[in-house]
Amino acid sequence: MKIPFNKPPYIGKENEYVLSAVANGHISGDGEYTKKCAARMEEMTGTKRALLTTSCTHATEMAALLAGINPGDEVIMPSYTFVSTADAFVLRGAAPVFVDIRPDTMNIDETLIEDAITDKTKAIVPVHYAGVGCEMDTIIDIAKRHNLIVIEDAAQAIASTYKGKALGTFGTFGCYSFHETKNISMGEGGALLIQDESMIEPAEIIREKGTNRAKFFRGQIDKYTWVNYGSSYLPSDMNAAYLWAQLDNIDLIQNKRLKVWNMYREGLKALAEKEYIQFGEIPKECTNNAHMLYIKVADLEERTKLIQYLKDKGIMAVFHYVPLHSAPAGQKFGRFNGEDKFTTKESERLIRLPLFYSITDEEVEYIIDTIVKYFA
Repeated sequence: MKIPFNKPPYIGKENEYVLSAVANGHISGDGEYTKKCAARMEEMTGTKRALLTTSCTHATEMAALLAGINPGDEVIMPSYTFVSTADAFVLRGAAPVFVDIRPDTMNIDETLIEDAITDKTKAIVPVHYAGVGCEMDTIIDIAKRHNLIVIEDAAQAIASTYKGKALGTFGTFGCYSFHETKNISMGEGGALLIQDESMIEPAEIIREKGTNRAKFFRGQIDKYTWVNYGSSYLPSDMNAAYLWAQLDNIDLIQNKRLKVWNMYREGLKALAEKEYIQFGEIPKECTNNAHMLYIKVADLEERTKLIQYLKDKGIMAVFHYVPLHSAPAGQKFGRFNGEDKFTTKESERLIRLPLFYSITDEEVEYIIDTIVKYFA
């Protein structure tokens, strides 16, 4: 049995919609399907405006531009995250300031943020790891008291909430990913969620290569022109058509992922009770979007052995991020504030198990049985 770590989600309507986009004669950005996806995300999240982008990386870059991040600024974030979280700000000449994580959720430790603030700090970037919300009440309170911008890296957090509110809608900006590894996908793609209405028009301009083309297409002006800096952050409408098939059936996808997630938790519960493994926690104020099922083992050596054992049995399980502050670019562009008590230690224990829409019950049961046999 060969079980990959991931297969891109596919529900069966994607081909029909992609061909429809082609037949419409508008396959560049902001066509019919792009508008449908944006409207549905606004409806789902309650955000003031959702703009589909070519990636979550580009959504974060747009947020950095809109937030006025400049050379010499500092941006607080966890070190346990994907490189794009830091890249967007490093490209603006800012320094990422890394703080430690909470071992229960692998999210930024909100109690350590305030100590990392200096007179150069411009923004806080919480990352909702595995789709589980950071402690946003505390983070928003800190940001308000210190006049800082909050930009949420909600790449993994579609359809997930904190205290009933959609992740990605707490800060001024939220950034989603629709990469092929995410719950719903357009291959490569993302979205920028905007809460400050005054930022909507500047965001449209940046996304449209620095032009006011969006206003032109709405009939608000009779011609468009270059009005500010910008780039091309619009995805093809064919990509949006692929995404629409899944966004329009997101409950179907989510229910399947949650079923698989619960199968893993139930099947491996005895190992957790014996403390051979440890699960990530989901705080009571957070929902679980089943983006990821990870387990933690004793240490790096145990993780290496288990991953190899699973590979030998035809199962592709993987570890996740190497903490950014330990990477060459992290050392060059940023700094770690305080003690690395959990970031490195916990990252070396973590294993991600296969979880995707088309995985079968038989495959999940085989993975569970294989892990149980390893510890036996």
